[in-house]
Amino acid sequence: MESVHAVNGSAPACPDFISYTVKNAAGKVISIGLAFVFSNLSHQLLKPLSQPRIASDIAVGLVLGNISLIRHAFDEQFIDILNSIAEFGMICYMFVLGMEMDPYVIFKAPSRNAMVAYAGMVPTIILVCSITPLLHYYQHPTIGFTLSLSTTLSGSSSHILTRLITSLKIGKSDIGKLVIAAGMHSDMISMLLVSIGYLCFPTAITISDFAANIRMTLTMAAALLLQIIFTATVSPIFMNWVNNENPEGKPMKGSHLVLSVAFMAFVCSVAPIYGYSPILSAFLAGVFLPSEGRVSKWAVGKINYLLPTIFYPVFFFWMGFHADFSKFEASHWGTWGRFLVLVFITVFGKVIGTVICGVMLGFHQRESAELGLLLTAKGHFHVFLAVVGLLLNITTTTTSISIIIVIFLSVLPTPLVVSQIIKRARKRAPTQRVALEWLDPSNELRILLCIQGVHNVLSTINFMEISQGASDPGILVYLTDMVELTDQIASTLVQEGMDTVTVMDKDVTEMRDQISTAVQAYVEENGNGITLRRMLALSTFNGMAKDICNLAEDLMISLVILPFHKNRHANGTLDGGNPGFRYVNRKVLRNAPCSVGILVDRGYGLVEKISKSVSSFQVAVIFFGGKDDREALAYAGRVARHPGVKLTVIRFLLDSDSVTASRRAGNCRINAAVQEQEMKLDDESFAQFYERHIAGGHVSYSEKHVANSAETYATLRSLEGQYGLIIVGRGGRVNSILTIGMNDWQQCPELGPVGDVLSGSDSSHTTSVLIIQQHSLKGELDGVDDEFSIM
Repeated sequence: MESVHAVNGSAPACPDFISYTVKNAAGKVISIGLAFVFSNLSHQLLKPLSQPRIASDIAVGLVLGNISLIRHAFDEQFIDILNSIAEFGMICYMFVLGMEMDPYVIFKAPSRNAMVAYAGMVPTIILVCSITPLLHYYQHPTIGFTLSLSTTLSGSSSHILTRLITSLKIGKSDIGKLVIAAGMHSDMISMLLVSIGYLCFPTAITISDFAANIRMTLTMAAALLLQIIFTATVSPIFMNWVNNENPEGKPMKGSHLVLSVAFMAFVCSVAPIYGYSPILSAFLAGVFLPSEGRVSKWAVGKINYLLPTIFYPVFFFWMGFHADFSKFEASHWGTWGRFLVLVFITVFGKVIGTVICGVMLGFHQRESAELGLLLTAKGHFHVFLAVVGLLLNITTTTTSISIIIVIFLSVLPTPLVVSQIIKRARKRAPTQRVALEWLDPSNELRILLCIQGVHNVLSTINFMEISQGASDPGILVYLTDMVELTDQIASTLVQEGMDTVTVMDKDVTEMRDQISTAVQAYVEENGNGITLRRMLALSTFNGMAKDICNLAEDLMISLVILPFHKNRHANGTLDGGNPGFRYVNRKVLRNAPCSVGILVDRGYGLVEKISKSVSSFQVAVIFFGGKDDREALAYAGRVARHPGVKLTVIRFLLDSDSVTASRRAGNCRINAAVQEQEMKLDDESFAQFYERHIAGGHVSYSEKHVANSAETYATLRSLEGQYGLIIVGRGGRVNSILTIGMNDWQQCPELGPVGDVLSGSDSSHTTSVLIIQQHSLKGELDGVDDEFSIM
């Protein structure tokens, strides 16, 4: 990992030196430009196959780097520049890699993740150390290279695995979580081994110079230890000071930004002054720097943005240039034999280790083998090591190319392995994945609570109050501001990374500060069991629904709550509403990956602090039947636990003696089997609710026997003013006799027939309504986005 300069033939004598120089420079620019173009183009072409970017980058680099016209365009000086770019880019890559790791896990008792990581690494290291010295993979036998090759083949690229597992949508499964955690552990252990091994076998000193080797090792070790101690003790103090001086939502001060970058550069450069590898030094500095905080996230975001945008195309072109196929001894049988041995060691070592570990941990054999195959994936640092071995004349070109191809092949099958996991998981996937009705009471309820502005704060606080249920497990609320992205706001955005922007618009920041202050004050004073997180859905109205759905999916939300698009006047009536927010609400209802509620505030936000000791707030839940009403009933079960809420369950039943009802029933085409199944689920759900809440006397219960939708409408109107909040399902009723025809005069179909009646312009000005729609699957799954077990 020392800076190495490749030697190429110098430019031939030319009568017109200026013309030659211009043509040569043009050739270099075109070559690098082709690397950028084909790197991105091939990545897009391979996207349907779910191949990670590194696969296309390696292929493009090997092809472009071996085109004779391109190779002849480069002279020795430019090759030195490419070597420096590759080294500097790898320093940045390793710095970010280190910041994503927790070094203290190695001091804890081995977890299941660690055991899987060790099980995959140990057999591979044993195979490499016992087989490769006999097959002449290097020009001069060295212990250092053998250990380096063993860590290369035994390690995993956590960066590649995390992106792959997340993009293929198994990150929430047990095997997905295990792959990510074991890959991270394996990557960290292999990198620590390389870092320690460099102290004992530095590339700048040969093994024959034993005394100098010892002196250099002790010097580097002392410098590295000093760097680690300084980074682990001083950096948290410095970073916390900078973070406190630059809170979220405010522009970072330029002086603090410069100081932070200078500090990071300083802690990375202490050990290299005394001969240690700058790449490994950057990794160790990143490991011991705080990973949380605005400065750290800013640095990681910026570097992660620059790596695929600028560095990777140049890096893999550099790799392809040094992997000269003209020197690859393809005609020798020994070349292919050694290549197949490398493939065998890489795959067999990982798979046999994870299978044996799986037997000990009780995993299924097939899943254990798939786990091993996924953990064979290698990454950018492993490619870098293969090329550095060639530049330092430790390995031959044939060996380096073989290692690069093995790394390429280690990545290729991963999407196929994941597709098999998804295929089996689909067969086990439940019909209702994310619904309150099926939520385990012992699990924390995750709510994405959307808010349009300061006028929604009081209703938001009251909603959190009655929804919190028991303090254990409590609720996790992601309070999300819905902000329309206008040209004015877009002009104030500051990019802080690939996926991070800061809004500098004064109105938006003031609104968010007011909301945060009010809600946080409530949570600190009264929110026992409430965990609050702040989010932002900043988009045009066309894209806001997608952003909300993506947030709900990524955060594993069970219930999304949207404010109604109409706001309350001082006299209790509703205004004309914002058509943009109405469009967002309707689109979320169609595409949300979980249950959705729309809150119509008609005085809910004016309710004074709800008592925790006296039942003073009147709430009703209306139950006709169907999946949405069952979901509303499930949510009402949480509300019933609040000591300050007096809950009443109103069940609407068909008056079987009515002639009109019989005639209506005869006119409705209903699948008898489906109706019977739904009625069975309704009865079971209601029976459970009755036993838990109504039988104890805390929740009131009444029945309304009606014959048709006209009587239903009149009964609903009679409830006006009796309750502060009414909870109702949006629709999803198989037996719609009691609501048939009510759709004809709906003002807002997104509220459903019952919700529309209760929240209409001529309804009570004091009764708020919460309309809930239960999540249901539509079509075949793309991936498996919820938590499932397949191990």
